[in-house]
Amino acid sequence: MSFAERMSYGDYLKLDQVLGAQSPLSDAHDELLFIVQHQTSELWMKLAVHEIRSASAAIHRGDVQPAFKMLTRVARIFEQLNSAWDVLRTMTPSEYTEFRGALGQSSGFQSYQYRAIEFLLGNRNHAMLRPHAHRPEIVAKLEAILAAPSLYDEALLLLARHGFAVGADAARTEWRTPREANPAVLEAWRTIYAAPATYWELYELAEKLVDLEDYFRRWRFNHVTTVERIIGLKRGTGGTGGVSYLRKMLDVVLFPELWEVRTAM
Repeated sequence: MSFAERMSYGDYLKLDQVLGAQSPLSDAHDELLFIVQHQTSELWMKLAVHEIRSASAAIHRGDVQPAFKMLTRVARIFEQLNSAWDVLRTMTPSEYTEFRGALGQSSGFQSYQYRAIEFLLGNRNHAMLRPHAHRPEIVAKLEAILAAPSLYDEALLLLARHGFAVGADAARTEWRTPREANPAVLEAWRTIYAAPATYWELYELAEKLVDLEDYFRRWRFNHVTTVERIIGLKRGTGGTGGVSYLRKMLDVVLFPELWEVRTAM
């Protein structure tokens, strides 16, 4: 029972630092909820970045079985993040108003880990670097992601290595430019979906990617719903249009051909 000279649970997890990182700027009861919600989300996103990077590397090596486990984990992380909105939605507009002014211009829109996730998954909107311009070390990390293939890029390169004609996606060397939907890629996925037993690993990879985007879309939708429930149509603290901006994000498709193939079959 004595841990005076041994590593304890709190030592290993650095709980003094973690639990000491919540510093409300007002006396409002619900500000602690707001802080904990966002800090825990950032921790889950840190794990998501780790898993997406590792899955991309595994696919690059052709080692797809471990990638399946990692992609499943990312989907479950977003399931966890979805559940967290249920806790935040217990805060009413009146309660949020009590401390909203203390947030200044800070906003979840400025989360560089969320930006990293979008870049890693292929949504490469360079304008989203601007909120981080005051932090050159963060911009450098995001630029490094943009300089390498996204998760979906790696999946398409894998298709090419398996003999599928994926057109321009097989010859890309410049990764910063957002890719366009490609009919050749759509045809490759259609072939795989038409004969899953023949192309089982690629078929399973496709479904893991769809599963991931499915949960990611649900997270975005729940984000919109939560924001509208709490602040209505007011502008966001960071200067975005709030709900109007978040609704536009619902139209972003990460793996377009994998959704189009459902219609093409």
